[in-house]
Amino acid sequence: MESVVEFVNGIIWSKALIFLCLAAGLFFSVRTRFMQLRGFFEMCRLTVQGEKSEAGVSSFQALAMSMAGRMGIGNIAGVATAIAFGGPGAIFWMWVMGFLGASTSYVECTLAQIYKTKDAEGRYRGGPAYYIEKAMGLKWYALAFAMATIIAAGFLMPGVQANAIADSFINACRGTALCGPLDGQVMGLETVQALKLGIGIVVAVLLGVVIFGGVKRIANFAEVVVPFMAAAFILMAITIMILNYDRVPDMFRTVFSSAFGAHAAFGAMMGLAVEWGVKRGIYANEAGQGTGPHAAAASEVSHPAKQGYVQAFAIYFDTMMVCTATAFLILAAGTYNVYSPVPGGEPVFAGLAGVAEGAGYAQAAVETVLPGWGSGFVAIAIFFFAFTTIMAYYYMAETNLSYINHNRKRPLTVLVLRLGILGMVVFGAFHNAKLAWALGDIGVGLMAWLNIIAILIVQKPALLALRDYERQKKLGIDPIFDPDALGIKNADFWRQRKLEPSRSE
Repeated sequence: MESVVEFVNGIIWSKALIFLCLAAGLFFSVRTRFMQLRGFFEMCRLTVQGEKSEAGVSSFQALAMSMAGRMGIGNIAGVATAIAFGGPGAIFWMWVMGFLGASTSYVECTLAQIYKTKDAEGRYRGGPAYYIEKAMGLKWYALAFAMATIIAAGFLMPGVQANAIADSFINACRGTALCGPLDGQVMGLETVQALKLGIGIVVAVLLGVVIFGGVKRIANFAEVVVPFMAAAFILMAITIMILNYDRVPDMFRTVFSSAFGAHAAFGAMMGLAVEWGVKRGIYANEAGQGTGPHAAAASEVSHPAKQGYVQAFAIYFDTMMVCTATAFLILAAGTYNVYSPVPGGEPVFAGLAGVAEGAGYAQAAVETVLPGWGSGFVAIAIFFFAFTTIMAYYYMAETNLSYINHNRKRPLTVLVLRLGILGMVVFGAFHNAKLAWALGDIGVGLMAWLNIIAILIVQKPALLALRDYERQKKLGIDPIFDPDALGIKNADFWRQRKLEPSRSE
């Protein structure tokens, strides 16, 4: 099975997808006149504004929900893996992907707002499946994305997050009084697997409490947890950099020189640096993947571009702050390995013997500051990062299930989805980590292919919305969206909203 999964993963994540992601980000940056630069302060302002309603959540809650999906194990283990296989230069290309991806996120999330609708319970629903059908008129394409997202977000990607939670917990309690010497050769692999299974069951129970409460509970949980966990992790990274201040200048030189093939040790890995930086950048910030638009559509705003700005800021926060924090704490502490691009070759850099690529790099880094506590700190961070991501995955899968059900209330299908994702959490917790990552990559890649091609075709309404928003801002008014004035068709929600006799924004 693993060989088949690896083969499929290699096809989906060919260099063509990496080029497509970079090219789309550059194209949208030019088309939006680099709104991620021009509109930076507007992004920050809109992030803390917005209203709630019975149908929708606030802009900040929508941001927190989308960040819950973006800020998963990719922000820790994914970054470490990029360094291991692409060298420190991969971090630079992750930054490039984050900068360019902000414009991609604006386009996809604004489209989600333009073409959103209400489900049978009066809640906002939207995302790529909705704008593919309404803007492109291709229902089969929309159904293909919806099915791919249900499979990916509901069954493939949660296993990666659950596996990371279990592995980080095992690493954290290894040798402690709680777990004993959890060495596979001493305790037996069966004992370790049993502990992982138990962890998976606990995570599934906690997840069930949240997702059975509906979108409002998901939004409220994310609003509290996401900012707190991100701030704590970034603060730890800053602390490690301060304590290793003498290594910081060389760390920056290594990142930039290896990114362009100029570093003596990592020069031959430039191609891998680009590949792994972009690949893990997409996995971490999900720009173009089509996940962010689901949360963006749930927001209560007066103009679609508002949530587009907010979600562009989400890419900055995820990549430039959280992913960078992980990279810097690992590089500053020197707790990483870089594998040879030649199969079976000697490591290019070996700073951490006996630790496989992944979250263990970050745990070892924090251990240099908090001996005996560092692994536990990272394990807790990974738990919250991964748990909120699984929670967001469920919301994405449910939204696409709602699309397939034509926004009608069908409790049995929702129950099957909920039980399915809980089962995959338990399964992923104790299964092979390599297989879990490969399955997650397939899910991400499928969604990215389908969504990026779609937004390249239907980009115009998002660009019209941006110009309309900027025009109204120059007039000194709070922008209100009128699709008819812009010649945007099939924006049924906004057309109906305009016809309502009275509405206070």
